[in-house]
Amino acid sequence: MTATIALDVHVHVVPAGHLAGTNGVAWNPQTRDLCIDGKPVTLKDLFEPSLLLAWMDRQRIDRAWISVPPLVYRQQLDEVASGDWTARLNEGLAAIAADHPGRLAPLYHLPAEHPSLAARMARALGASRYALCAGGESEASFSDPAFAPLWAELEAARAFVFLHPGRCCDGRLRQFYLENLLGNPHETSIAVAHLVFGGVLERYPHIRFCLAHGGGTVPMMAGRWQHGFNIALPELKEMRGDGPLLLLRRFYADCLTHSEQALDCSADLFGLEHLIFGSDWPFAMGIADPRGYLAGLRAELAEQLRKAPRTLG
Repeated sequence: MTATIALDVHVHVVPAGHLAGTNGVAWNPQTRDLCIDGKPVTLKDLFEPSLLLAWMDRQRIDRAWISVPPLVYRQQLDEVASGDWTARLNEGLAAIAADHPGRLAPLYHLPAEHPSLAARMARALGASRYALCAGGESEASFSDPAFAPLWAELEAARAFVFLHPGRCCDGRLRQFYLENLLGNPHETSIAVAHLVFGGVLERYPHIRFCLAHGGGTVPMMAGRWQHGFNIALPELKEMRGDGPLLLLRRFYADCLTHSEQALDCSADLFGLEHLIFGSDWPFAMGIADPRGYLAGLRAELAEQLRKAPRTLG
């Protein structure tokens, strides 16, 4: 019998019913049509947790941690509207998980574009697992002192924080689907650089950050970052203690690299024991056939991805 996958850390759902009635949102439960800010959400599998569970059963996946996709981040909202919107998202995630105990658990969304709001929401939720947008339409950087209250809340909770990129707004990437193919890993890497060089990891050592898409371009950039630290670039004069390579061992990463060679780079940088299975269900850029995917990897990698790291619970 094919071995099971203990945990899928990168699964997206949209709790459409909880979003109805919000300004800028139209939801038709009969036709399962959702439109947000004039843009239809065409991937209707996102609204159907039953389809997710059926897929998990076919793929022998025990559990999934569910989060909302960038399609519903709405980073342009002001703080008041963002608070209402994020509360609806999180109430919907909690309701979906409650309907499927033991199989689904929420990664509560925190609005990175409003750090003080995100801190208050984390305090109110009192949870230990969250999802946070890395970049996107917000110019907020994780090294900004405005994030200190949020990091303090997450540190106290020893939280698991899944960093997922938002929409990349570089106009040069509008062609050829480059906002996804190139922009997504780039946004993740910018977020990681600010966490590393801004001293966030050193001040808050108990936050367990997990990176989507194998860590973006970080595995290729890490040596360059370390060299900048080694030659004492004046721009890095505030960085003390461990250099980037040691700090990067603190991160977890999902396996969604689309090549075993790239996955090897992630394993070498973050540590094999810090790799977690992540499918990006139900998106086409994800892993549609996890069993086939794992069967194509060398045994050591496949074995690691089938089990959930003990440190994550």
